[in-house]
Amino acid sequence: MSYQVLARKWRPRSFSTLVGQEHVVRALTHALTEQRLHHAYLFTGTRGVGKTTLARILAKSLNCESGISATPCGQCSACQEIDAGRFVDLLEVDAATNTRVDEMRQLLENAVYAPTRGRFKVYVIDEVHMLSNSAFNAMLKTLEEPPEHVKFILATTDPQKIPVTVLSRCLQFNLKQMPPQAITGHLSHILGAESVPFEAPALALLARSANGSMRDALSLLDQAIAHGTGKVEESLVRDMLGTVDQDYLFTLLEAMAQGDVSAMLSVADLMTERSLSFDSALQDLAAMLTRLQVAQLAPAAIAEDTPDRSRLLALAGAIDAQTVQLAYQISVHGRHELPMAPDPHAGFVMTLLRLHAFAPRQPGEGPSPGKALAAPRAQAPAVKAAPSRISVPARAAEAPVVQPVATPAEMMPAAQVVAADSEAPGDWQSILDSLQLSGMARALAQHCELLKLGGEVVQLRLPPAHRHLIMKAAQDRLQQALGEYCGRPLQLQIEVAEVSTLTPAAILQQEREERQDRAVAAIEQDPFVREVIDIFDATLIESSIKPI
Repeated sequence: MSYQVLARKWRPRSFSTLVGQEHVVRALTHALTEQRLHHAYLFTGTRGVGKTTLARILAKSLNCESGISATPCGQCSACQEIDAGRFVDLLEVDAATNTRVDEMRQLLENAVYAPTRGRFKVYVIDEVHMLSNSAFNAMLKTLEEPPEHVKFILATTDPQKIPVTVLSRCLQFNLKQMPPQAITGHLSHILGAESVPFEAPALALLARSANGSMRDALSLLDQAIAHGTGKVEESLVRDMLGTVDQDYLFTLLEAMAQGDVSAMLSVADLMTERSLSFDSALQDLAAMLTRLQVAQLAPAAIAEDTPDRSRLLALAGAIDAQTVQLAYQISVHGRHELPMAPDPHAGFVMTLLRLHAFAPRQPGEGPSPGKALAAPRAQAPAVKAAPSRISVPARAAEAPVVQPVATPAEMMPAAQVVAADSEAPGDWQSILDSLQLSGMARALAQHCELLKLGGEVVQLRLPPAHRHLIMKAAQDRLQQALGEYCGRPLQLQIEVAEVSTLTPAAILQQEREERQDRAVAAIEQDPFVREVIDIFDATLIESSIKPI
């Protein structure tokens, strides 16, 4: 006997076995029980959610020899023939290949004749949105005045393309995508019945890759069984799907929190060695950042049995909420830009560099050891640093010069007088506060040290670790803003070298850490907290403390 794929073998044959569409089943069951039958039904939804399956079950309910009901017997000749796809009064039409008006007219001409075997003649038209306008018009006449023995069941993935004149004559049901939990439960039931050993995390991976389609999930399950030679294991499923282990993502975000760009890039190298999908990695990274934000704003929503819960909560305390929001946007945009990158690895690396560049701290100035990723009685695994893969041309160390704007020099307003050769970072911070810069221009300015602002020249020094901020658009915007501030055209010069004073960004990070240390000290000295620690031998999770 030939092998039957799981998607066909386990296709639901009754409303009770249909998974994930309870709202549609409830409405149809009530209508069948009360004999309130409509002449035309429209099922909409993405692929593999049960549109055609529902149409066949409904056809059985209408034509079962035991009578019209929501529970067809499944044993009579009508039910068995419908399940086998050979019931003469069930006409299934693929509108994608029968789009012309002549074909539709020929199909509908037979609608006036009584059914041969069943109680109703049922027309199931799949992908109905593919019909031409003329074909829709030909169908409309029959939909307006249908014979009593005819039922139409239309199915489509794109209801917006169906004329409103047709929509208004149909009872419409929108089938939703299957939730991962429903898919996982159904796959578990099938594997149990098929006596196939499996690991629960492997089913979760298949459910996530199916994107809400039960049919896709069953097809992937067939592939996973073949790939695993009769068993479904997490490691083998990961290899088959090319999905990224959650440990890679945790390592990536922990390295970002520490400002360790080399460790971030080492994750990309490891993924390349394993031929993992960078598109899936960015998708999973966005999903993890979503969980991370939930852990920050609603930690009670993270279930106690969630895998890596302690690691997630520790990471939630190491990265501020605003950075998580920004990282989510960078991940989503990075995935969108991936097809336009020179190659997937380069696109992924650039996304990681953006995550590092926009993090509000300098490399090496992350939270101090022991505080950054503290978890109750456990520390997150250390990130193994790897040599940086970024090579910078020798000329990059020279000071890029932006040509001055060719306009007549004007006198600086008295309210904006800044002493020449000013080196005080406080002065530079006050200037930045007046400039109202944003985006890359502000990031560039905040990481620079002011060397000179006098005459027609402004000289800045940028640490080598932030040379990636030197972009023409950012320099042009900064030069323009400084010229407007001083009331005269200026020539911006940026030298790449180690700074001798704290930059505004470094001062901001220092103030943030001082506030955090004061908050931790205040909590530690609280009498109630000390009493709880002494009585229950509790551990204070410093990463969960936030300064007010």
